Amino acid sequence: MIAVVIPAHNEAELAGACVASVQAAAKAPELNGEQVIVVVVADSCTDATLEIVEVLGAIAIVVNVRNVGIARAVGATKALEAGARWLAFTDADSVVARDWLAAQMRQQSDAVCGTVTVEDWGEYSESMRSHYARSYNDRDGHRHIHGANLGVCANAYRRAGGFPPLQSSEDVALVDALIAIGANVTWSAAPRVVTSARRNFRAPDGFGATLLRVHAQAAHAVRPLPC
Repeated sequence: MIAVVIPAHNEAELAGACVASVQAAAKAPELNGEQVIVVVVADSCTDATLEIVEVLGAIAIVVNVRNVGIARAVGATKALEAGARWLAFTDADSVVARDWLAAQMRQQSDAVCGTVTVEDWGEYSESMRSHYARSYNDRDGHRHIHGANLGVCANAYRRAGGFPPLQSSEDVALVDALIAIGANVTWSAAPRVVTSARRNFRAPDGFGATLLRVHAQAAHAVRPLPC
């Protein structure tokens, strides 16, 4: 069994598309019909996130911690209890490719760190989009770590101690722990995920916060010098 764990906080507008994309990826021929379960951890949701993912057939778990590290860990525990041999992680504001799971499994590694792309830059300027395209390494051998595109085998996850209870960078901490125990980590651009560049991001120091920080730095750099 493969399990996909998705933390969500007030994601009624986007969670449905995320779950649907994972369900499409679960049908990839390369998976040979292996069962795939989707676990959504609704963390402190006050909107219809829970109802939406349940209608789509996801396993929904409710927590009230406002902590993505805890939410991912709770979802992973549920998946392991169900017998999952592989844990894949994405975010509720993301959409995975149809071969996303197959591409992770194809690496034959203890863990797979994938890349992310942005299609809708929203309020960001064209210069920001161009800067991202120039500076982001979307190739095999990259060293990016994204909770929106991460996979790990059950045994390595357990040995690494799972996700720590962090509000941000819980994905980085897990990968660091995997490396520390000697797990084989592959840095691949094959598993594809499109994620959000929204400014009302959930994790205080996650991908959205990084984009906003880069944008602010770029704006400051081009600001005219005072007279």
